[in-house]
Amino acid sequence: MANLDQYRVNPKKFSLKNYKSDDKSERTGDKAQDAMELEKLATEINALQDILHAQAKHKVLLLIQGMDASGKDGTIKHVFSECDPLGIRLASFKAPTPEELAHDYLWRVHAQVPQKGEIVIFNRSHYEDVLIVKVHDWIDAAECERRYAQINDFERMLTETGTVIIKCYLHISKQEQKQRMLERLNDPTKTWKFNTNDLKERDLWDKYMQAYESAMRATSTDYAPWYVVPADSKTNRNLLISRLLLNALKGLKLAYPPVPAEYKNIEIKD
Repeated sequence: MANLDQYRVNPKKFSLKNYKSDDKSERTGDKAQDAMELEKLATEINALQDILHAQAKHKVLLLIQGMDASGKDGTIKHVFSECDPLGIRLASFKAPTPEELAHDYLWRVHAQVPQKGEIVIFNRSHYEDVLIVKVHDWIDAAECERRYAQINDFERMLTETGTVIIKCYLHISKQEQKQRMLERLNDPTKTWKFNTNDLKERDLWDKYMQAYESAMRATSTDYAPWYVVPADSKTNRNLLISRLLLNALKGLKLAYPPVPAEYKNIEIKD
């Protein structure tokens, strides 16, 4: 297992070229041992999530971004495989509805942030509003910079009011994306995931890489840092995000709420 800080984005010297999508540093090299480790991490996350929910003091936001087929759904499935659904919520952000477009772009996002005692997973997020819109030139450079500043202010407000934010970029290669898309086409159980629009976005790969790099450089802060997760290996991806989440939960020094004094004298009659 590598030092988790090596995946953290330092905005002063950040380049995606310095991160290898096929890195497998989180793996042992043995599939059975990796599977056991994933189960162990998931069990630990479940135990701490139970305390988080009972304590109802802290809030945790796990944000997952990545190109099509980078494994956002698979990550969520495996990292939370042992968790009780109580106290965990998933928010997925697709194309905005007419009602959402009638508000500012952060309106629909703010409505989904975690409440006390809750872990919320963002499958895509407010970063779509500085990624796809920038790639397609729906906003200009000046508007994009304004949004970076607004996002930083938004995330600072969340952290100052008790939310821990973990932002993960699932870093896959263009070749790995191709293989996963082919799997979707050739496997009847996965074909439903295939969307021809994904091919159009794939044609803009280089522009997306530039947009991701710019966004992470502008919004990786001390209070809401980005982590680049090597994701060509699904197991490596799941191990790393599990460790990032577990590390964040441990940092909260969670504890079950104390038993009220009046409870000690309660008798429950037959």
